[in-house]
Amino acid sequence: MVDLEMLQDKPHRNVVRIGDTVRRPLQPWSASVHELLLHLEKIGFPYAPRVLGVDEEGREVLTYVEGESGADGWAKVVDERGLAAMARLLRDYHDAVRDFRPVAAAGWAGGAASDSASDGLVCHGDFGPWNLVWHGLEPVSIIDWDYAWPARPMHDVAYALEYVAPFRDDATCLQWLAYPSPPDRRRRAEVFAEAYGLSGLDGPGGSGLDGSALVDEVIGQQEAVWERARRLAAQGMQPQAEWQESGFLDRTAERIRWSRDNRDLFAPV
Repeated sequence: MVDLEMLQDKPHRNVVRIGDTVRRPLQPWSASVHELLLHLEKIGFPYAPRVLGVDEEGREVLTYVEGESGADGWAKVVDERGLAAMARLLRDYHDAVRDFRPVAAAGWAGGAASDSASDGLVCHGDFGPWNLVWHGLEPVSIIDWDYAWPARPMHDVAYALEYVAPFRDDATCLQWLAYPSPPDRRRRAEVFAEAYGLSGLDGPGGSGLDGSALVDEVIGQQEAVWERARRLAAQGMQPQAEWQESGFLDRTAERIRWSRDNRDLFAPV
């Protein structure tokens, strides 16, 4: 009997594990993502699934990575050891794609086919704790590459910080994100930024950690991701169209307002 597990069962996104493989629907930008994953395999980057091809049902076939992921990831980054490990993995990934220049014409979910990484690199685009596979407090793989796109490295850093600082109110932290008490958001942002080595790449001002500028970066990426989701929803893409209909994008706009109103939790005013 074939070992089969449903990983995600949605009308627009049916993802299954069959043995040691994952089968996922192809997207308009899949060729670009596959080029990225093949690059990571070629250079020996160990923290990404491998592309095995397309099956008889027209689904992409990737290697399955054993471990904890999805909702289990939130508790991993509550501990500062997991938080720092996540940041180090992001830096390792950015270093791995520093010289990668895609040629696929399929484009990206986050931008048009004409986009290039000439002013940055190909970011993961959805680098949250749920999209990592964990062994204890160590992330061993990055998964779900659908939102990869060429951007400044800071986009991935700011995106991750939104969720792991986190840029959420105390009630959300306690009820949904596994925190036993309200987090010290400023401290957590500093831990992540320092573990990533922010001052050595493209931190605000190019040197040192400017907390206020970092908050601006996070709010800027929140707005960029929100605008991208609205654009994809208007094109009928899923799950963004569902997000629009359900009011999720309106709630996202409220979160952006919360970030602006509570920036003093993250950096000196």
